[in-house]
Amino acid sequence: MRFFCTLLLLSMSVLPLAAQDFPEELAKIVQDLEKTKAAAVPGNDGWIFFGAELRLLSLGKFWGDDARKMSRAHKPELADPIPAILDFQHQLKARGIELLLVPVPPKASVYPEKIVAGYKAAGNDAAPMLHRFYQELRAAGIDVLDLEPVFGANEEDNRYPVYCRTDSHWSGTGCVLAARTISDKLRRKITAPTPAMEFVSEWKEVQITGDLVNLLPSEVQKPGPEKIKVRRVSVKATGAAVEPNANSPVLLLGDSHTLVYHDFLTERAGLLDQLCLELGFAPDLIGTRGSGATPVRINLYRRSMKDPGYLAKKKIVVWCFAAREFTEATEGWQKVPIGK
Repeated sequence: MRFFCTLLLLSMSVLPLAAQDFPEELAKIVQDLEKTKAAAVPGNDGWIFFGAELRLLSLGKFWGDDARKMSRAHKPELADPIPAILDFQHQLKARGIELLLVPVPPKASVYPEKIVAGYKAAGNDAAPMLHRFYQELRAAGIDVLDLEPVFGANEEDNRYPVYCRTDSHWSGTGCVLAARTISDKLRRKITAPTPAMEFVSEWKEVQITGDLVNLLPSEVQKPGPEKIKVRRVSVKATGAAVEPNANSPVLLLGDSHTLVYHDFLTERAGLLDQLCLELGFAPDLIGTRGSGATPVRINLYRRSMKDPGYLAKKKIVVWCFAAREFTEATEGWQKVPIGK
């Protein structure tokens, strides 16, 4: 009962909250949520939030010596993400491949008022520790593309939010914004293969059942399906769906954010599809519906072992996964070889 009272008080609050109060409010929600053994919590206006993302935003420094006490990793020695990220970059660099790290911002850092009423994103930083972590990575030479400023600029467009209200993934709009931002970076780094491919697109409304619905506490009334708009992409000459290109100089690597709307919920509208439209060529894709931290790099290793010449074709790896993985990846952050 205390859990639901807390939620009610938070949703009814109209008092403005200082930036430093936001992590504390999230910590209370996470603490109460864990007592119910549920993984998601209802917010305001029909929004649902993944508890693991709220936990990340509630924490203090979560890397270096602090990682062991903050991380959900089963093995404490794999808690700190920085050594594994640096090792991955160094291995790629030794083969002449660049790394572009694209963490997907937590939903609550873009829409904080949807989980804690009274908190406004404008002029405040809902994820200060996460941004400090990115500064650490950049200082170590990692190219980090933070999508939060792009998503935040769209935050007030209630018609097309950048996240699904009832799902843990970005919306069709968020996926398109991410692809445009990534493509802007890639165009400055590589020359598109020739001949260029032509793609066509159209916006469609689709109905989804969000993955967070069944993670709510059992006593909470479950919302129905959600309607979102997605941009579907096809090959202009044939009308066929986009396919990953194993010979592409760009590899899209990551968690389910690289697969959503391409392999599940709907088709032809995922990050790969949007990158094809923006770039004029198809990247390759290694995605997993599990963790984007260690397991997906193991998949890359297996791919390169199966095809010894695979990595020689690559110029850039775009590593895209939910930012919550920095603390919530139970497999931890293992150093994984990328090939022989």
